[in-house]
Amino acid sequence: MKLQVAMDVLTTADALELAGKVAEYVDIIELGTPLIKAEGLRAITAIKQAHPDKIVFADLKTMDAGELEADIAFSAGADLVSVLGTAGDSTIVGAVAAAKKHGKGIVVDLIGVTDKVTRGREVIALGAEFVEMHAGLDEQAEEGFTFGTLLTQGTDSGVAFSVAGGVSTTTIQSVQKAGARVAVAGGAIYGASDPAAAAAALRAAII
Repeated sequence: MKLQVAMDVLTTADALELAGKVAEYVDIIELGTPLIKAEGLRAITAIKQAHPDKIVFADLKTMDAGELEADIAFSAGADLVSVLGTAGDSTIVGAVAAAKKHGKGIVVDLIGVTDKVTRGREVIALGAEFVEMHAGLDEQAEEGFTFGTLLTQGTDSGVAFSVAGGVSTTTIQSVQKAGARVAVAGGAIYGASDPAAAAAALRAAII
């Protein structure tokens, strides 16, 4: 199982600083949606140039113009680009076409999708690399949210998936046991007083 850091910082400088601290412990460096909105494509390019050996994930959360948005992100240096699972099939198909052109991959983020199992199977059939079983910050704060639900949905889907939203040293082994391809840690790393130590602990917890 790969470890992905989600960098929900707002400047390229902060992203480079954080990535520099944790890169040796992670496989995938994700530029969070707020970072890309704040800094644009140059943030993708900067991270890829600084860490060419890492998989760089541009979390665009594309909802429309799939081929166009994915193409510009891949051209900027991204290896993976996210499209929302709530987007239409044509948007996902377009993004996949751009990925194939660049020899890269599309990840479909299932945040906000009620039936993640069914939609996960559908988008994999459309050519997505894997799906992200994702509970956003707002959803995690809702009454009744449980991390275990994401894991069950991933396992039940029978497709390649990552898990985001609640990954920590206490949950990461359950993510691996559920069969996830990638564990995505955000606040558990960037919110720690020592991000490098936090990333190292997560890496060590992976069996």
